[in-house]
Amino acid sequence: MAQTTKNKEYDFVIIGSGFGGSVSAYRLSQKGYKVLVIEKGKWFKNADDFPKSNWNLWKWLWLPTFKMFGLFKMTIFRHATIFSGVGVGGGSLVYANTLPVPKAPFFKSKSWAHLANWEKELKPHYQTALKMVGAARNPRLFDGDKVLREIAVSHGHEKSFEHTNVAVYFGKEGETVKDPYFKGEGPTRTGCTFCGGCMLGCQHNAKNTLDKNYLYLAQKLGCEIIAEREVVDVQRRENNAHPYEITFHRSTAYFKKKEAVRAAGVVFAGGVLGTNALLLKLKEKKSLPNISDQLGFGIRTNSESLLGVTTERRDIDFSKGIAIGSILDVDKDTHLEVVRYPEGSGFFRTAMVPAVMGSNIFIRLGKVFWMYLRHPIKYIRAFFVPDWAKYTQIMLFMQSLDSTLRLKRGLFRLKTALDKGPAPTSSIPMAHKLAEEFGEKTKGTVHSLSIEVLTGLATTAHILGGTCMGASPQEGVIDSRNRVFGYDNMYVCDGSMISANIGVNPSLTIMALTERAMSFVPAKGKIVSGSRKPVAKKTIAKKKAAVKKKK
Repeated sequence: MAQTTKNKEYDFVIIGSGFGGSVSAYRLSQKGYKVLVIEKGKWFKNADDFPKSNWNLWKWLWLPTFKMFGLFKMTIFRHATIFSGVGVGGGSLVYANTLPVPKAPFFKSKSWAHLANWEKELKPHYQTALKMVGAARNPRLFDGDKVLREIAVSHGHEKSFEHTNVAVYFGKEGETVKDPYFKGEGPTRTGCTFCGGCMLGCQHNAKNTLDKNYLYLAQKLGCEIIAEREVVDVQRRENNAHPYEITFHRSTAYFKKKEAVRAAGVVFAGGVLGTNALLLKLKEKKSLPNISDQLGFGIRTNSESLLGVTTERRDIDFSKGIAIGSILDVDKDTHLEVVRYPEGSGFFRTAMVPAVMGSNIFIRLGKVFWMYLRHPIKYIRAFFVPDWAKYTQIMLFMQSLDSTLRLKRGLFRLKTALDKGPAPTSSIPMAHKLAEEFGEKTKGTVHSLSIEVLTGLATTAHILGGTCMGASPQEGVIDSRNRVFGYDNMYVCDGSMISANIGVNPSLTIMALTERAMSFVPAKGKIVSGSRKPVAKKTIAKKKAAVKKKK
């Protein structure tokens, strides 16, 4: 059963509990603020709350219309298919734990480099975030990682092959210990079993999801978290103390009774799709009319391609390990990761077709049928492989090359349009070449997601942008400290603030940017209403004395 709020007035209401929302919750609570976090998804508190495989669609997929309240969401647009996470802890529930620091081109991108020396300023905040989520180097390589290392060696890139840095507790396998990270203030942790189940929600208490660090510690400081609530309106009213009214309703019910709370400040942290959808709605219906017209622009897909290689060999097990245990930097703009689901999680088998490229759907479909006609036995064997997850290696290919889309309101839902550069595409020759090489080394068949073949468009789990940073409202939606132009005490802290193509998993960077933004927020009692600048207590006292004397 969903929770209810304990109060009607808060210093800050945070909409979303992912990487930005959780950091905001903890840091604002530390500074003495009364904080409420509102999360659309469910609260997965026990191992049994998570799906044991992705065939358990009711526990895995988020499709409220069909009473599916899982932690994984797929959204199909005209220009891209988006994977995202839902639940208390947001994307940390379903992401592959990886925490890479981006390469220099990201920090120097002309889209935001003029706002700050990002590489220098974010460096300490990267370190803080890594410590908070218990980042550690993956200690073990498994079958898929070893093949990736072979490819690195064959291309002369052995030095560019690395074990991933991940948010996982690598204690003694299966052994539960007292909190090893926060001097006993955090929850117990259990040593990773390398089962490959990271992206289904860790059932072994080894994955350092946000509910086990930032959110856990925020709650100990008095922060409230309510799940299964979706914010539908945010209005600014004439009230000096708590000017923002936040309206929300049950996200898991057909009959949605509205509730409302008031706040002095608001942090939008509902992820790219959630935050952009809500802000576009609020701007259109005049709840927050002063939001910049740049809202929805600068959407980036991380230039990704997803391919699968299904092996005929039975001495290989691609399901063992952590979700992503290794990474290969192919060049300064490109890197490749091997991704795994746990044994028995073969849902994506139903969505795979031969991997082909082509400029239009007729060429691609023609190639698919030709592949089936040319190698029928091979593709039949691949489709009916005994355990798809065990014998299929997913290959995630990312580039930091820049092109952007735009999100805007449609009749019933968000829709995409082209912004700058070419449309994102799954037809990346280098990705297909490397997947074929992986297949040759493992006696495997290369597949693509059918949606990619049908549309020719990219699938991404790392959608970014839409409320990008700028020096003014004419250039961006938020400033370099994440403050929304046109409104006091209003912030955006999630993937929608990322203002350049990152080329790697963005989770660490979202946390680092949010740590930086929250570092500028003064402790409670040190800010004058309506001002963005911290003011010393003596200054406030002098002003009050002057007013009293004047009276």
